[in-house]
Amino acid sequence: MTDPSGATSRRAAHLELDERVADRLRGQLPAVAERTVTAITAEVPDYSGALTGQMREKIENAVRIALGTFLQLIERADAADPSTPLSRALEAAYALGSGEARSGRSMDALLAAYRVGARVAWREVSATTVRDGLSAERVAEFAELMFAYIDELSAASVAGHTDELASAGRVHRRYLERLVQNLLAGEPEEVLRRSAERAEWPPPQTLTVAVLPRSNLRGVLAMLSPHTLESGEDLPGVELAEESAVLLVPDVHGGRRRRLTGAVQGHRAVVGPARPWTRVAESYQRVLRALALGLDQPADGAPLDTEQHLARLVLSTDPEALADLRAQVLQPLSALPPATARRLAETLRSWLLHQGRRDDVAGDLFVHPQTVRYRMGQLRELYGERLNDPATVLELTLALAFLPAE
Repeated sequence: MTDPSGATSRRAAHLELDERVADRLRGQLPAVAERTVTAITAEVPDYSGALTGQMREKIENAVRIALGTFLQLIERADAADPSTPLSRALEAAYALGSGEARSGRSMDALLAAYRVGARVAWREVSATTVRDGLSAERVAEFAELMFAYIDELSAASVAGHTDELASAGRVHRRYLERLVQNLLAGEPEEVLRRSAERAEWPPPQTLTVAVLPRSNLRGVLAMLSPHTLESGEDLPGVELAEESAVLLVPDVHGGRRRRLTGAVQGHRAVVGPARPWTRVAESYQRVLRALALGLDQPADGAPLDTEQHLARLVLSTDPEALADLRAQVLQPLSALPPATARRLAETLRSWLLHQGRRDDVAGDLFVHPQTVRYRMGQLRELYGERLNDPATVLELTLALAFLPAE
């Protein structure tokens, strides 16, 4: 806030005001305050219609106090601490700026009000001082002091407005951060709705999680909805090469998903499914599983879209169950040398995926069709009629869909 021992107090120390003139000015304060508020209402659009009833009374009282403090400042020019009344006025001006910020108004309106108020107040005050015989030099000093006083009040209000916005911004960011934490944690719907209300965040139909390196974040956010939420917290249980950000993007479901994938193109992003906004934790968990699996990023710079890896994600949900299933259905190969068993398993997988088309299997494995025929003969000896059983075929397909690396 402006230093209360500043220019106004120093100038006041060099200006003496006749007690008779001071009494007359003090008697005019109510009328001057009323005319000042009337002028502000007429000339500053943001206050047109706003300064009525109790609000008008409060503002008129504030103007009276400000002008009274100004006169008191001059009358106390020889006091040991002339800044004392100014301190109170500056505190009031600071509070006024804070209140304007809380009301959602910019400082432009308040500064315009100060200018109008200074002009009206000086017109009334100068008429009185001239009529009471103050010299032109003294009137000029009086004017200089009054406008310096208004400048200090304006500066105090700007400081109050700025501090209030900064404080409100910090509080709002904290509410948004808490909302993101609650969403990703999968809190109950009533908790999420209260959290969204506190954060003044309008709930969308859906949210979609995207994870990307934080270094790429600014350009991506510029292409997305302003209501996109962000979390900078480390992803639990996932080791990434660089610091990453989690985005919760509203309403990019269905055909609008291209808007998101286009925004993160080339940014090594992983994108989860769209979910109703209260269930976005499901999208987050899907992304975490994709990251944990270490799926390769597409070579063309497109994001890793979890919607294109659903089978892999389903089969990775219970790795131990998948390992047990694989051991169970491949038990007929267990007595073979490991290299032979693996070749037969690869052949069986391709045979299942290509629905027994020998030439397609041969092309997939880069072998001759006769080799495929020979291997399938071995497999039929080992499995017998089980290869014609739908339940066995299902189990083999699941177990062999993604063979582990050697």
